[in-house]
Amino acid sequence: MTDYIESLQRLAEQFGRLQGVGRKTAMRMAFSVIDLEEDEARAFAEAIIEAKTRIHPCPICGNLTDEDICYICDDDTRDRGVICVVEDVKAVMSIEKVREYCGLYHVLGGVISPVNGITPDKIRFDSLVERVKAEGIKEVIIATNPTPDGEVTAMYISRALKPLGVKVTRLAYGIPVGADLEYADEVTLGRALEGRRDV
Repeated sequence: MTDYIESLQRLAEQFGRLQGVGRKTAMRMAFSVIDLEEDEARAFAEAIIEAKTRIHPCPICGNLTDEDICYICDDDTRDRGVICVVEDVKAVMSIEKVREYCGLYHVLGGVISPVNGITPDKIRFDSLVERVKAEGIKEVIIATNPTPDGEVTAMYISRALKPLGVKVTRLAYGIPVGADLEYADEVTLGRALEGRRDV
């Protein structure tokens, strides 16, 4: 029946383009929108457009923000001698939930993956090196995911930064190998931060 309602089908197709949303879930989401009052649907659409137009990567660390720089880079109480390097913004949010880390971040926007043709110049690696040199960083904590590509990236960063005289550590993993930081609980992440080690 829904195949004949073109606008509903188009709406479901748009939801289906979102990461992790399958066909049935997309159709349920489309029906949920149809069930909204008109003013609620308008507010929903406006929130999407506003988020898309206002949110951008922080020019310093790569975290998402709707200001000139993100709230973390703008916070004078944070330890400016430590940078935690992560693959993506979701990892920043996961670590921030732990409330034990008070340094800065650097979002790579991916990992080095020779198999997929992702080289260091295709992630935010050069800007990390520039920050370490310019900002007097004492320690870089590598918090890439414990996957083969995450490990390759960690080793590459470590080898590049050690000659600069900066301490390079890696999260201690009580986090299972192959898992994403985004799905780790606060206790596990907290312990991993505390037990970080030299690389």
